[in-house]
Amino acid sequence: MNSLWYKQKAQSHQQEIAKLQKQKAQEVARVHDFQKRSNDAAHNARRSSSPSSASSYLRDSQRYSEQAVETQKKVASVEQKLAQEYQRLTEAENNAAREEKREIDNKRREDEKRANEEKRKAEARRREEQKREREHQSRMQSIDTTLSHHEVLHRKTLYAIEKLSQLPEEITVLFMAANPLDQPQLRLDEEVRAINEMITKSRHRDSVKLESRWAVRPLDVLQALNELRPRVVHFSGHGSDQDEIVFQDSNGQTKLVTKEAIVQTMAAASGEIRVVFFNTCYSYNQAEAVVKHVPAAIGMTTSIGDAAARIFAGQFYSAIGFGLSVKQAFDQARAALMLESISEEDTPELFLADGIDGETLILVKPPGS
Repeated sequence: MNSLWYKQKAQSHQQEIAKLQKQKAQEVARVHDFQKRSNDAAHNARRSSSPSSASSYLRDSQRYSEQAVETQKKVASVEQKLAQEYQRLTEAENNAAREEKREIDNKRREDEKRANEEKRKAEARRREEQKREREHQSRMQSIDTTLSHHEVLHRKTLYAIEKLSQLPEEITVLFMAANPLDQPQLRLDEEVRAINEMITKSRHRDSVKLESRWAVRPLDVLQALNELRPRVVHFSGHGSDQDEIVFQDSNGQTKLVTKEAIVQTMAAASGEIRVVFFNTCYSYNQAEAVVKHVPAAIGMTTSIGDAAARIFAGQFYSAIGFGLSVKQAFDQARAALMLESISEEDTPELFLADGIDGETLILVKPPGS
């Protein structure tokens, strides 16, 4: 086969690439549209005063979310086809260059048998060939760069789909509370009641199991982690401005545990844990340190009131129960404080481990995924 045939093949692959890029753009636009509709429906549900209307909006939000996931799979399929077409284009152009070089070499050998004038012409053709070869190499480098980019996107898409399919059918949220007798008494029972109520109202309530431990002593933490293997660990109670968490001793009095001890404890059990929630005062540094061992953590930059702690936690777990990402759940929890006119929305802080995208960190597996 001559170089012209390979060039025609390359042109055919270029046309197919253009067609696939257009198809990908259309599917990506559909994904964005479904996501927008899902977000709009969820927003309408929150604003609706009618339970039946809110339920209808939530169903619409879930349906659009599922359609977005399905369309994203189509995008991944198109990207895979694009990668294959770029590979075929590279092969066709390499073959065309090889055949073109062979043809030129044959002609040059024939020209070398002619007179000096013909030799000069052959030299000119050789220089032109070198120019085309440089241009070809430049095109190959550009194609290789584009191909590598598409391969990275394809791997990321497959990874996101794989992580979604690996989510457990049920997650455990471990709520650990300490309210020592020698400390100002907190309404921790109201906090856990609010969390349980919001989980119960969520769409995937059967996928979230709330386990609570009260009057927690330091060694109770390891026992509960080993016993329950939770996905989320929630500390509730007092904290100190020295990066300590307040637990209880055997007499119900204050027992301070250092940041380093808590971080080491989470590191020793981090295989199952995805989020550590410090709903305690001055827990900013604890949360920032623990994400070296777990994907995400929430801490408080200063002291936080009972009402704020209760409302923030309740809405966070409600959003998790609706299948939203950790970042979306955190943002909704802050919005809940603002809706209740509690001016502490800047107190909670979300920390993520290196390489973790909070928008894709989902704890509850949507049905049908």
